[in-house]
Amino acid sequence: MRLLTLQPYNFITLQPYTPPHLASHLRKPYFCASNKHTCVMIAEEATIKSYLDEFVERSLQEDVGDGDHTSLACIPENDRSRAHLLVKDPGVLAGVEVARRIFKRVDDSAHFTVIKDDGKAVSYGDIAFEVECNTRALLMAERLVLNTMQRMSGIATLSNRFKFEVEDLPVTILDTRKTTPRLRLLEKWAVKLGGCENYRFGLYDRIMIKDNHIDACGSLTKAIEQVVDYLKAKQKSLPITVEVRNLVELHEVMEVGHVDRILLDNFELLLMKEAVAHVNNQFETEASGGINIHNVREVAQTGVDFISVGALTHSAHSLDLSLKVVK
Repeated sequence: MRLLTLQPYNFITLQPYTPPHLASHLRKPYFCASNKHTCVMIAEEATIKSYLDEFVERSLQEDVGDGDHTSLACIPENDRSRAHLLVKDPGVLAGVEVARRIFKRVDDSAHFTVIKDDGKAVSYGDIAFEVECNTRALLMAERLVLNTMQRMSGIATLSNRFKFEVEDLPVTILDTRKTTPRLRLLEKWAVKLGGCENYRFGLYDRIMIKDNHIDACGSLTKAIEQVVDYLKAKQKSLPITVEVRNLVELHEVMEVGHVDRILLDNFELLLMKEAVAHVNNQFETEASGGINIHNVREVAQTGVDFISVGALTHSAHSLDLSLKVVK
C-alpha cells in the first residue's frame, strides 16, 4: 500500500498546463477541437489524467499543508475504514470519476465501488459510491472529494434543468467562459453530464468578436476584415462568431460576411425573432445575455440555433452531499 506523501510545493518549477479544447463526450472526459459542424478528437485519458493529477496535488497541498494533524494524532497509522457518499439533494450526479482518482491518489490500495454513475439522476438518500481505504487517507481526501462533487453536481443539475426546458425544440444550450479559474475543465465536464454542450474552452479555439473588440478596433466591418487577414496570415482555421447589439449591426455583418455565427446580444424577444428571420439560415444564430431558467424557452422559440448561458457555471448551487464512515 502506498499512501500519498505531500512535499512542499514549488510553484516556480511547475510546468504550465495547456488545456484541451472542447469537451466532446457526455460520459467520459475526452476532448476535441471544434469547428462549425464537427468535433475531432485530439486527446483522451492522458489529457484528463495530467489535468487531474495536477488538480489533486495542488488542492491537497492547499488543504493539508504539512499534515492533517487531527488524524495523525488520533487515527492509527494502519487503520482502514469504509465510507459511502450520501446524496442529500435531488439532482444530477457529477464527479464520481474525479472522486475515484482522488482516493487512488491518496491511497493506491483504495477499493472504490461505483453505485451511481456520473450523469445519473439521484434522489435524497441515494448512495453514489463506496470506498474502503486507509482511514487517514480517507479523511485527508474527504473535503476535496465533497467540494469537487458538490460543485460539479450543482452545475450538472442546473444544466439538466435548462436542457429539459427546451428539449423538444431545435436549439443547443451552450456554456461560456464564465467559470472558476483553474476549474474550467471540471465545470465544463459537469455541463456535459447535465446534457448541455460546451462552447469554446478558451480564447484560443474560436474567434469571438465582441462589443469591446468592435469599439476598440473602430468598426464592426474593420474588426471582421482584420480577423480574416489575421487567420490567413497565421494559417489558422477557426470558426468566427461576431456579436451584434442591434439590427443595424446585424445588417452590416450580413453585408460583410466571412463569419460562421451571429450572436444576438441582449435582444428583446420580438427583435430577436425578426433578426433570426432576416438571417434566414445564411449564418448560425446565437442568443446571449440575461437568459435564465424562466425565459430560456421563450428565447428558444425565436428560432435561434444556439443559446449561451453563463448561469450554467456561475450561478449553479452546490448539491448537498456527505461522506459517511461506515464501521
